[in-house]
Amino acid sequence: MPTAEKFRVIKPEIRVLGVDDGVFKRHTKGLVPVVGVVFRGGYWLDGVMHTKVKVDGFEATRKITSMITSSPHYKQLRIIMLNGVTIAGFNVVDIKKLNEATGLPVIVVTRDKPNFDEIREALKKLSKSEERWKAILNAGELYEVPIRGGKGKVYMQTSGISEEDARKILQLTSTRSYIPEALRVAHLIASGLSTI
Repeated sequence: MPTAEKFRVIKPEIRVLGVDDGVFKRHTKGLVPVVGVVFRGGYWLDGVMHTKVKVDGFEATRKITSMITSSPHYKQLRIIMLNGVTIAGFNVVDIKKLNEATGLPVIVVTRDKPNFDEIREALKKLSKSEERWKAILNAGELYEVPIRGGKGKVYMQTSGISEEDARKILQLTSTRSYIPEALRVAHLIASGLSTI
């Protein structure tokens, strides 16, 4: 298992991958687009990749891993960022497994503090509820991170990277809003695909 990577230098143009899902109707079955956007720092869009996952399925970790490792951008990437550990409802991404399978550190970012009691209750209605809960617990400790000089804040969880480096990278890549630019753009693209 990879240990927490300590970056010697965090370059302003560090290549990050932001991953987010599209819009979908709750309590429906079907596939939801998941988009990965490659950014250099918080300014330059370098590439896009995509896959699809099932609403409330259990294959998100595998599908996102495959999307990343089969991409021509894979060897240039230094960080994976996710907008939360659940996509397409409660299709949970196990960030420890994602870190191990790709060899890349993972940072999970959320605007709102997750309510883990509510999440645990919701999972009980789904198959593999204990496996899903274990994947959520694998995301580890939740940290509050002030952004843009303390004007805003996000919450993060990490795998394969030190807390200190993860905080620096969030500050560096959150150039136009309180979330990293790669995640903001991934959300915009995935939401656009959902309406097609």
